[in-house]
Amino acid sequence: MNAPPRIQLHPKAPINMNARYVMAACLALALLSSCHPSEPTAATDAAAAAPEEPEAGVKLTPAEAEKMGIVSASAAATTVAAETMGYGVVLTHDVIAQAVADVATAEAAARQSRAALARAANLAGTPGAFSAETQETAERQAAADEAALTLSRRKLSATFGLSQPWKDDERSKVLDGVANGTIKLVRATFPLGALTGATPRTLQVARPGASGTAERWKTGTVWAAPADATIPGRSLFALLQTSDVGEGERLDVWAVVDHTDSGVLIPETAVVISEGKYWCYVEQQPGVFTRTAIDASRPVPGGYFVKEGIAPGATVVTASAGLLLARETNPSPEAE
Repeated sequence: MNAPPRIQLHPKAPINMNARYVMAACLALALLSSCHPSEPTAATDAAAAAPEEPEAGVKLTPAEAEKMGIVSASAAATTVAAETMGYGVVLTHDVIAQAVADVATAEAAARQSRAALARAANLAGTPGAFSAETQETAERQAAADEAALTLSRRKLSATFGLSQPWKDDERSKVLDGVANGTIKLVRATFPLGALTGATPRTLQVARPGASGTAERWKTGTVWAAPADATIPGRSLFALLQTSDVGEGERLDVWAVVDHTDSGVLIPETAVVISEGKYWCYVEQQPGVFTRTAIDASRPVPGGYFVKEGIAPGATVVTASAGLLLARETNPSPEAE
């Protein structure tokens, strides 16, 4: 096979103009490719996509703070009775009404059979005396009705505890209120070991996730309930007189335990609400105010007990905290 002919340009031969244009284009492409930036990495993309963090807190000059009416005070150390949390449910009154009706029915039957037996006994030895068989039937019926009454009462106590406030008085006004739904019966269960010692005198209840003074209700009489077979722990019954909760509703429940918690008192005037959370402003250094989240689930007279996040003695804004929030969320001059 013959080799292809080689083409050799004479060293002094003139270069065609088209060839010069081609060479210039190749050189330009090479320069462009060498200057092209490298592909961005994932970390670079993430950094570019992430928004810049806003500057924490609000900075004010003394003149600005005075103009806004900012007043600060040291957070006072305090102690409150410790609480433990459980879960509760408002029982439907139809179950209670049925149990009360069963007792009333059994009591009426027992009363009637006792009266029949007493009449038979009074006629004994007289011309109108009942036969021995009739007498025995009356005695048997009276015994059966008395046993049915005892059983219905024991069912009531088995369902609602031995320490129920109405005891064996089925005509109690308290029991009647529970049976007709005007008084709510709450069954509360606390985890194992969370509630020890004597039965608390009262409980506080609220809807799940609620906080603040407006959402808690205080119960009345509290007594021991039979254990809940589905949830390990200690169960209690409590009476709740309010129309704000419905039957069957689930509740958070708090009980006071036998020790105290240490924390600080945050005045009501220091608290602001934003994004569904409770906050207060702490003056970290003169003129620098930092918004700090607080747990407002433990209201006390005059404010809120806060166990974590704010140290005793911290400088807390107690007046015009709302203006600080407005300044932080909208730092334009018009916000002032």
